[in-house]
Amino acid sequence: MNKQQFITTIVIGLALYLIATGLSFAGFSYLGKIAPPKTTTTSTTGTQGHLTIDPSIPRTEPCPINGKLYTAQEKGIWEKRRPLAVMIENHQEARPQSGLSYADVVYESVAEGGITRFMGIFYCGVAAQSVNVAPVRSARTYFLPWVLEYDALYNHVGGAGNCDDDTVDERAKALCQIDQYKVKNMDQFGISFPTCYRNYDRLDHPVATEHTMVCVTDKLIQLAASRGWTNVDSAGVSWDKNFTPWKFKDDAKESDRGTATSISFVAWKGYEAEYGVRWDYDKIANVYKRFNAGVAHTDLETKQQLAAKAVVVLFAKETGPVDGHGHLLYGNIGTGDAIAFEDGKATKAIWRKATKNARTVFYDAATNKEITFTRGQLWIEMLPTGTPVTY
Repeated sequence: MNKQQFITTIVIGLALYLIATGLSFAGFSYLGKIAPPKTTTTSTTGTQGHLTIDPSIPRTEPCPINGKLYTAQEKGIWEKRRPLAVMIENHQEARPQSGLSYADVVYESVAEGGITRFMGIFYCGVAAQSVNVAPVRSARTYFLPWVLEYDALYNHVGGAGNCDDDTVDERAKALCQIDQYKVKNMDQFGISFPTCYRNYDRLDHPVATEHTMVCVTDKLIQLAASRGWTNVDSAGVSWDKNFTPWKFKDDAKESDRGTATSISFVAWKGYEAEYGVRWDYDKIANVYKRFNAGVAHTDLETKQQLAAKAVVVLFAKETGPVDGHGHLLYGNIGTGDAIAFEDGKATKAIWRKATKNARTVFYDAATNKEITFTRGQLWIEMLPTGTPVTY
């Protein structure tokens, strides 16, 4: 390119730039004169918000599962659904989990080898938003009696023992029992993307494949509806036909709150560093904040520490391992001891569950009256009978 060509190229480029700039200025000036769309003050939460909740609407509708108050809008959504029970793992590589803070109730028990597993019950807390839940893992037989209490959709990734699996103890065959008990089965092995999928980038470090399964609450509920499982089943029977809600109350006045400020335990001795649990009581907020393995236990979706209004430690007989897979059994049908923590106080309690389908109910051991729980998220911690609990 000679000098003349170079100068010509520069002039043309400058002219094009000035033309483009002028057109852009004119366009934006015109758009700026157009009134923006009207907006209203709304608030949504969650990872995939799909319902705007007007913050001025009163929270008057109690969740039948944990008593927390919601809007009539949210009630209108959950009344058309049934509860969703999801298995969520607690392996060190799986943390932080996704979605636990949106569960109405969370159950925790050892799966194998001292490693605990959670089962979240999602109903009212996900009415206003769809939530990613992860990492979803396999079914265990002693979670099924809790699933049956809610006649819930049961989301898991496989599980212990088909009926014809000779390597699994008959009592531990969760997949076989799912069929026998006619559980509304949402096994991920029959569910594909985008309802459930493996996300290898969910955390900021690489993890093994078994720690990567994500399932989406709204999509699970939509899939269930296509299978005839809404608030009623294919026979028209409502999920709560035989459901007995627990009793609930408002927060105790701050002056009436107790001083039991910390709860700590580990399901299996020697696993404190990896699976020790501590709940610290915040008297001002009247919540118990969870610590897992000595650090604040957070939800990846909210970035907030998990907090419960009430924590119940349920003691049950542990049997096993009962086969070469290390499967365990827990006697969570019948009756046993418990400790209920709420409002900064500890109450020695008794739990009763007459049959596998019956509701687990907690009673004050001193008065034999059913315990009334503070409204909000509730955690049930199942520990082997005799496990020390410090508080």
